[in-house]
Amino acid sequence: MRALTWHGNNDVRVDTHPDPEIINPRDVILKVTSTAICGSDLHLYDGVIPGMKSGDILGHEFMGEVVDIGPSSTLKKGQRVVVPFTISCGQCFFCQQQQFSACDNGNPVANQDASEMLYGHAMGAAFGYSHLTGGYAGGQADYVRVPFSDVGPIVIPDGMEDDEVLFLSDILPTGWMAAENAQIKPGDTVAVWGAGPVGLFAVQSAVLMGAAQVIVIDHFPRRLELAQKFGAKIINFEETHVREALMEMTGGIGPDAVIDAVGMEAHGFAPDNVIDVIKQKISPGVDRGHTLRQAILACRKGGRVSVPGVYGGMLDKWPLGAMMEKGLQIRGGQTHTQKYTHDLLRRIQEGEIDTTFLISHRLSLEEAPKGYKNFHDKQNEWTKVILKPGA
Repeated sequence: MRALTWHGNNDVRVDTHPDPEIINPRDVILKVTSTAICGSDLHLYDGVIPGMKSGDILGHEFMGEVVDIGPSSTLKKGQRVVVPFTISCGQCFFCQQQQFSACDNGNPVANQDASEMLYGHAMGAAFGYSHLTGGYAGGQADYVRVPFSDVGPIVIPDGMEDDEVLFLSDILPTGWMAAENAQIKPGDTVAVWGAGPVGLFAVQSAVLMGAAQVIVIDHFPRRLELAQKFGAKIINFEETHVREALMEMTGGIGPDAVIDAVGMEAHGFAPDNVIDVIKQKISPGVDRGHTLRQAILACRKGGRVSVPGVYGGMLDKWPLGAMMEKGLQIRGGQTHTQKYTHDLLRRIQEGEIDTTFLISHRLSLEEAPKGYKNFHDKQNEWTKVILKPGA
């Protein structure tokens, strides 16, 4: 089969690999029909996530047709399914709490030591996202093996197009959980940093949860336009002092909740960010936390901070005093995708959520390296890239 593989910083290639096979009774083999490049994939592309090995198959947003099944799978050949990016057993303590991204059994024991040393506990598992998360082959390929197929994949009803449901694999549930973690109540003002895919789905989610005012901070005109489509007010951080604008827009109080949908590779020429960029180039264990610092300082006293943006290492200049003195609540984490997919599928079917507005480019799998480069370098125009294996 053909698959997109990582070979180093800014170096991804489409190579030939052996077809995957059933290994465990709960496995299925999927023929991939659609897969997407995620903003989180760009962290791998930039080499700031540790644990990658040359030849690793990328991709954690994908769907396709079941072509082979293990004896304990509940799926059937020919079914179309979307696969959550988190690999979860459904039976451990965390899965029973619906904290699927914290599953204890998805990440093989042999891969757990490194992340346990970094984070205090072993990470959960994910497709195509470093050996810290299990070293599983991803879905930017012709075929992929899906473990625990009786827990994760969601069967797609006939008549629904791939483009309508593909984002159930990650970014739609991630945006929804970001808004849920912000504990949005009717009448709230919510500020969202980052008008990328997750940020834009967080905007839609916040509106559905009753937010009276959603304010989006970014600097890409096209992405800010997309945010306005859902009724958001916008701040271009290259033209406006963000905290002063937020105070003015909230009557001097500050947003009730803030969402950092940017993560470890924040943009901008603020002094703290320039220093972090230099540190990150020297060591991949350093995160760029300008957005999170700005969000914490902007949030009103007694407010809530939600962090769906990916962070993978250490962050200095942490405004701990602001967090404590203002009495802020902070929640983050990888998405418990399986918790949300059925409800979000219903919302798509009923027209509550628009999923296709993001898609700017559709490419063949062989064009994936071009897709990565342009998604990385031309973020204003390349808002979301769909890859079609076999096209």
